[in-house]
Amino acid sequence: PGGNPRQGADGLTMDGSKPQALLWDEHFDVIRLEGSGCAGFLHGQTSARVEGASSGQLLQACWLNATGRVQALLELRLDDQGADVLVLNGNPDHLAKGLDRVIFPADRVKLGAPRQQRRLQHLSSGQAPGPESVLWLDHDANPPPPWDRTQACTAADLERWRLRQGWPLGAEEINGDTNPFELGLAAWVNLEKGCYLGQETLAKLGSRGAVKQQLRCWQCADQEAAELKPGDGLTLNGERAGRITSVAHPNRNEPQRGLALIRRQALEAEELQSEITESRPHPLTLTLQRPGAFQDPPSGR
Repeated sequence: PGGNPRQGADGLTMDGSKPQALLWDEHFDVIRLEGSGCAGFLHGQTSARVEGASSGQLLQACWLNATGRVQALLELRLDDQGADVLVLNGNPDHLAKGLDRVIFPADRVKLGAPRQQRRLQHLSSGQAPGPESVLWLDHDANPPPPWDRTQACTAADLERWRLRQGWPLGAEEINGDTNPFELGLAAWVNLEKGCYLGQETLAKLGSRGAVKQQLRCWQCADQEAAELKPGDGLTLNGERAGRITSVAHPNRNEPQRGLALIRRQALEAEELQSEITESRPHPLTLTLQRPGAFQDPPSGR
């Protein structure tokens, strides 16, 4: 889809004019669950409070492993026949197999046919993306007002927006080694509902209010920054301080941008250096910023 080249997805315009909202329009894989027990089943298999949700309500959830690491970011929607599980980030086949392994006859749930779902989202800055900014659209339907009056974003717009907001949609952010609080996804986790997969670990993290690392935005104006890639290490005073997880491909004359997981002891630093390597003997200086959509757990950092 086309976009306005004079405007970034963070709502800023090059000429200072009034910003125009942008629309993310994409198709995602959906895992279909059928049966009367879908709400209870998903309540126990995801981080969201699903029981008591109304039909058609969108819920944001994480699919975790037993130690609270994020395996997938999901949107859930219940209906009279079952539930749809949309995979925002993660492996749909892995999710389907994982759910199928833990479905028992008493759950009154079965896997249905997978499908693609068209999903629209308004891209806003300075706040965490919530279900209220999302619309699931039938395959042959046209966007209703006011969605039909919003400019569609380009892939570059979307990447610029997510890197400034800190939305963890990269492969190195959701890799099975990070938990929701490290990624700023506190709103995607319900700490008050009953037992669910990964709940014990998250409850301990929430009560302590501290994690070993957090996601941060970075930028670097050095021309050699184009050589940075996910997995590159970052240092503070010569000590390992984190690693890059996402790198954007900016327009000409724009600084290189991305996301990085920064160790707790380096979170207050305004600048970090790239690790010295054989191919890069001189470190690059990266400026850090807290993502606009990052959410701390209730008890703080």
